[in-house]
Amino acid sequence: MTRHAMALGGAGLMLGISLLAVQAQDLTGELPDPPAFAAQSEPNFVSISDILEFKALPEYHEPAWVTSKYVDTGKLPPVAERLPKEPMVYKTANMPDGIGVYGDTMRHVIGGRPEGWNYIGGQSQGWGGIDIGLSECLTRTGPLFEVKADELEPMPNLAKSWEWSEDGHELTMHLIEGAKWSDGVPFNADDVMFYWNDNVMDTNVSPLNGATPETFGVGTTLEKVDDYTIKWTFKDAKPAQYLYAMAYGTFCPGPAHILKPQHPKYSSNTYEQYKNAFPPEYMDIPVMGAWVPVEYRPDDIIVMRRNPYYWKVDEAGNQLPYLNEMHYRLSTWADRDVQAVAGSGDFSNLEQAESFVEALKRSAEDSAPARLQFGARTIGYTLDMNLSANGWGEPDARATSVRELNRNLDFRKAISIAIDRQRLGESLVRGPFTAIYPGGLYAGTAYYDKASTVYYPYNLGAAKGLLDGLGLKDTDGNGIRNYPDGGSDVEITILADTAYGTNTNLAAGVIAMMEPLGLRVIANFQQGAASDDAQQAGQFDWEVRRQGSEMVSVVQGTAALAPTGPRTSYFHRAGSDGTVDLLPFEQEMVDTVNAFIATSDNAERTELMKKYQKLYTENVYSVGLTQYPGALIINKRFANIPEGAPIFMFNWAEDNIIRERVFVPEDKQGNYELHPETLPGAPGSDGVM
Repeated sequence: MTRHAMALGGAGLMLGISLLAVQAQDLTGELPDPPAFAAQSEPNFVSISDILEFKALPEYHEPAWVTSKYVDTGKLPPVAERLPKEPMVYKTANMPDGIGVYGDTMRHVIGGRPEGWNYIGGQSQGWGGIDIGLSECLTRTGPLFEVKADELEPMPNLAKSWEWSEDGHELTMHLIEGAKWSDGVPFNADDVMFYWNDNVMDTNVSPLNGATPETFGVGTTLEKVDDYTIKWTFKDAKPAQYLYAMAYGTFCPGPAHILKPQHPKYSSNTYEQYKNAFPPEYMDIPVMGAWVPVEYRPDDIIVMRRNPYYWKVDEAGNQLPYLNEMHYRLSTWADRDVQAVAGSGDFSNLEQAESFVEALKRSAEDSAPARLQFGARTIGYTLDMNLSANGWGEPDARATSVRELNRNLDFRKAISIAIDRQRLGESLVRGPFTAIYPGGLYAGTAYYDKASTVYYPYNLGAAKGLLDGLGLKDTDGNGIRNYPDGGSDVEITILADTAYGTNTNLAAGVIAMMEPLGLRVIANFQQGAASDDAQQAGQFDWEVRRQGSEMVSVVQGTAALAPTGPRTSYFHRAGSDGTVDLLPFEQEMVDTVNAFIATSDNAERTELMKKYQKLYTENVYSVGLTQYPGALIINKRFANIPEGAPIFMFNWAEDNIIRERVFVPEDKQGNYELHPETLPGAPGSDGVM
């Protein structure tokens, strides 16, 4: 038996003492209300039918240069032949500035770096809206921020309509008919089934945004009915919740005609070779999105040009997008804010609180090129503890010991009350921005209930007492607590992504606050994809993580609220035997989340989320750190930006603002296009046609 394993037994023996100590001292306190901070604009609420419809129009149009250079020369079919039988039509009345004009570029700056273009195989494109611009999904949720609450449901997209069977167990979806990938190959149910059968259902593949079979319900099946019809079968009756999971980023099919030949099931490739078969240098990967990658310069730029087969139009029959080109300058996330405010970039989700004050100062100037608009507090960070004691990530003896501590409620409470959240938030930015976040659902969101939120305020003395009660004491006099019975120092690694300054700043704050508690916490700071890979592989003790949409909307990403399946949780997944070693309160959380998914009764859902919130916060499922608002920064030359668009709610702002219908008036257009009057070439070519 290892020294660590012996130490764990000692910790277990001390649990009774620890429980007595907790009973003697109530560690809860009154949760302070967040500082007043009003959003700077509100959405104009509409119905989904006010935004779009699918129908044939009497005529269609495209940029004049596409017709003269590509259609008239026989390089492309006429635009009407490139569009579906009934394209998606955006309604003029919902466009803030009406029907747009063609031209210009949106210049993004991002801190990520592309691994490659195999999104469904698990490769990152660098984030910052690249994958949102490339991918289209069965449904769409980003623009739902402006949909009336009593009509809220996912918008149609690649699936143009659907209906439930009488018993509610079957959902039949009708795909858009006649739409094509950007290389002109038809999109149909075969693309959907390849994604489902050979990526989601194949446990050797990890699609980028974490789609697993359980994302769509345990026991759910999907089958092809015909080329443009698919049928889902669910165990529960009418689980409409899963329509949200069919949006970005868990049901966005890839081009089967390109990807399938590289999949190990259909080739001699390994799964790693399949994942990496389309590196960043591979240009013109077929997409269903509005723009196609045509140029990549490492650590410099990604350039994307308009998709000539894009399947959406405005009411005048103009094929979208209006913008000809997208740029993604490869820099840092902090530089994104700087360049957007300065006018050398066009767009930023101001999500790093450290940049707030300077951005506000610059945007307040009359000559400022960009507008800055704060929304609600929909950004929150947690300290996630790896709760898997089942071998996930193949932990060594030290990591195994840490995980046993993580699974102990008194230990989690001790860590939580040793963190001064007020000071931690103010270390990022001073002012009425950050709020104390105890974990769970965000204050100010639809399902949040303060009375159901258990708050353990900062109390370093009590935290020390809890660890003493677990037998974790400094027995060798070096200032670091030891495991019981002469065990080694308690050393814990903390994973954080260096691509985001906020992540590492918060992690550094946690490290500093653990020092007086007598715990040695060691930084494991990794960049971008390396950090993602470590998290996905379970190779971490603790991680500082920015929360997903499930904590904002609840209805988006619902399955991730608890370990509802072997791979749905960010920090508690199955070991090699395929089972999750749930703690008793986690099983209650799973049951609560599944009950939420299974019902459409709003009153019942409200009560279930109250129960969920109490289970989460009372048991310190994850340690809340801070919560704050974000701001949308966009250059003033762009039109059709919806009022009240949040940077993050159901999705990120790149999706929320419906970029394919954003345009620049002719008198404001700049000379930014790097490949003017060109279109994407054949898949794997040198770039433009």
